Amino acid sequence: MRSSLSPNRNRFWLAISLIFFVISAVGAWLVQTSAGQIEVRDLRWETPSGLVLSALLFKPKGVSADKPVPGIVTSHGMLNSREMQDSTYVELARRGYVVLAIDMYGHGFSQVVTGPQRDRARATGMYDGVELIASLPYVDKDKIGITGHSFGGRSANWSMPFDNKRDKPLVSAVLLQTADATYIDPKTKQYFNDYGSRHVGIIADEWDEFFFRQKGADGKMSKPGAFLSTDNAQSFLHFGADPKAVSDKRVADAVYTETIDGKQASRVIYMFQNMTHPWAPFSERSTARIVEFFDRVFGAPVPIDSHSQIWQYKEAFNGLGLIAFAIFLVAFTKWMLETRTFAPLHTPAGPVGPIATTSGQRWLWGGLVVSAIVSAGSYLLLFDPVQNLQPGFRTQYPPLFIGIWAAVNGLFAILFMWAYYRTAGRRDGVDLAATGVTMPARKLWLTVLLAITVVAAAYAIVFAADYLLKVDFRLWVLAVKPFGVDRIPFVLAMLPLFGLYFVANSVALNAFDRFTLLGREWVNTTVVGLFNVLGGVIVLLLQYGTFFTTGEMSPFIQAMEGIYMIPIVVILFVTAVIARKIYRATNNPYLGGLINTLVVTMMTIANTQTLYPS
Repeated sequence: MRSSLSPNRNRFWLAISLIFFVISAVGAWLVQTSAGQIEVRDLRWETPSGLVLSALLFKPKGVSADKPVPGIVTSHGMLNSREMQDSTYVELARRGYVVLAIDMYGHGFSQVVTGPQRDRARATGMYDGVELIASLPYVDKDKIGITGHSFGGRSANWSMPFDNKRDKPLVSAVLLQTADATYIDPKTKQYFNDYGSRHVGIIADEWDEFFFRQKGADGKMSKPGAFLSTDNAQSFLHFGADPKAVSDKRVADAVYTETIDGKQASRVIYMFQNMTHPWAPFSERSTARIVEFFDRVFGAPVPIDSHSQIWQYKEAFNGLGLIAFAIFLVAFTKWMLETRTFAPLHTPAGPVGPIATTSGQRWLWGGLVVSAIVSAGSYLLLFDPVQNLQPGFRTQYPPLFIGIWAAVNGLFAILFMWAYYRTAGRRDGVDLAATGVTMPARKLWLTVLLAITVVAAAYAIVFAADYLLKVDFRLWVLAVKPFGVDRIPFVLAMLPLFGLYFVANSVALNAFDRFTLLGREWVNTTVVGLFNVLGGVIVLLLQYGTFFTTGEMSPFIQAMEGIYMIPIVVILFVTAVIARKIYRATNNPYLGGLINTLVVTMMTIANTQTLYPS
């Protein structure tokens, strides 16, 4: 039998992963700097809010105090980071705009706020970003715009009261990406124009999970995609007028102008069919409208057709980095097994055949099906209860919810494996020592040390890419990115929850569910990987199947639950493959599980919102 730890073959894949890392990081850097024509600065500064804000500043070459250009502040949505707006900052910066992409407070590298500080964290950091970009000598103070996706759009709305208090407001253009405008005066409860003489636009999507719906006089919610027919939309396009007092119905994509306070202001709604809320920052159509909006109101310093876009290449390079990361985890693990320290862990798993017994087949397929049902059911049932169990020392709700869900499924896997082993497994010839379930304590400690070593090496590359080139490894909502030391305590707190799942899952996949299908073990790996994600797929089908067929969200799932699940489905399949490949080289079901635990925990903690309680 050919060893799964062929040194030359493994070194080839290790080299490939490192080459992919370099291509990914350098390629993403080349795109976001337009081949060095845009300077990217990583900023941390104490703002007038008294907090430290993080941002990436994109400064095109040639701009100066003598040649000031428009400045745009852009923000990601909730649970994301500044890099999530790469389509916006790449395309605007290459057209000559100065762009500031912020990490909202509590996100990315920006300071976490306490309850009392939230009132001082002006517009979650958006307005602090406005004041910074307005202070730059090469930014035209009369041409400052703000834009943001989802919660970033809300931050743009929340910037208005601060800007309106100034003798001369700084913001002259606002573009809300899949976020509602402010339609109603909170004091008078009447329609009003909160944006004054600014240019304002909305990017609205047909299948938005949160926005662009309104109850009519009959008490029924408007249908998806019917935003333009609502009073909110018509009032917005009529500059805050009461929709009952207007005679014309205004439409999507048309720019409407009006003179307000001696200035010409404009309003526009860009309406996109067949688009969901989280898809907007990853859309060529949406990005084109962002470019067109700011080109129209400010005039592009470097005119480029709005549909001539290059950010997709950055995403492709970033995606290559994710592939490199997964390959590196396996290849570097195998390389470390060649060292004297970790050589005792090199015990390639023996060959396997098809399931020999009827009881084994029943337990296997029954277990896979039941596990998927438990996964989907527990995900839906735990969301609300866990929401009321936020830890007192720090709040990171999404990791807490996902961690508890993971732990519940890990416990179920352990109980199921125990039940199978006691009732049928021993009779079917399952040998816990031969499959690596039981091992000496020294070998277990070496396993923990190797897992930490591998993940530390992988993240050293991630941090190096961020430090040297200001890039991370991401594709849409899936990201491996660096994080600050203030996140480490929460990583340590969540490790037991995630570990319970990923270690139990690795044991189940490798010590109990490893066999051949159609004479090939890779078929088995694919099948168990697909069953690993089946619960998540059920959740997504229930959520979006209901939404797309009825126009209403599923009553059993809150909108954020479905969005959380999108990257989880990918993660659960990839981690199953990683665990299997490492097991074949070590006959050790714990090593891959521990590596997956560390990686997924850090990914989850880095890509979320952190808030201290009041």
